[in-house]
Amino acid sequence: MLYQSDAMEEQAVMQTAARMCAAARTAPKANGKDTIHTIVLTGEEKEELAQRMESVGREKMGDQMAAWHGRDAGSVRAAQAVVLIGADKKQRGVPHCGFCGFTDCGGCRESGGNCAFAYADLGIAVSSAASAAALDKVDSRIMYSAGQAAERMDFAPDVVWLGIPISVSGKNVFYDRKRAHE
Repeated sequence: MLYQSDAMEEQAVMQTAARMCAAARTAPKANGKDTIHTIVLTGEEKEELAQRMESVGREKMGDQMAAWHGRDAGSVRAAQAVVLIGADKKQRGVPHCGFCGFTDCGGCRESGGNCAFAYADLGIAVSSAASAAALDKVDSRIMYSAGQAAERMDFAPDVVWLGIPISVSGKNVFYDRKRAHE
């Protein structure tokens, strides 16, 4: 049997995406509560994310933000897949914490705040996932802009997201993005 490089690279990307999701799931979490969500996008769903990234950029701050989000959307389009990793914004119930700036979880909830541990958990999970991609020698880039767009795509309510597009190609599509996507 003959396996062409395109098919093998696509398989490698999806295997890496699965390992990234596993790495995010097994990453340490505050108060031992698993609030992590993972999603892998390819094809039409990945294109929808890229389009949403562009619209969020235009909406947020006009031309400057649109250029940043547009550049990132180009990277998403150039990637074979995007791994989205999210963490529930809800309070973790850590006693006597106040890390969020409120006296306790009740105060945070009443004020409409988000648990600070959501961001800590997300950072650890995303770092673990990016490490898995690096171990597989698959190019990746952590993107806040992809996470912002994912929040508006209603994958899960009250979740903060970050996105990690991944790619196998002869040149890292995330390295020289200004020239690569012009």
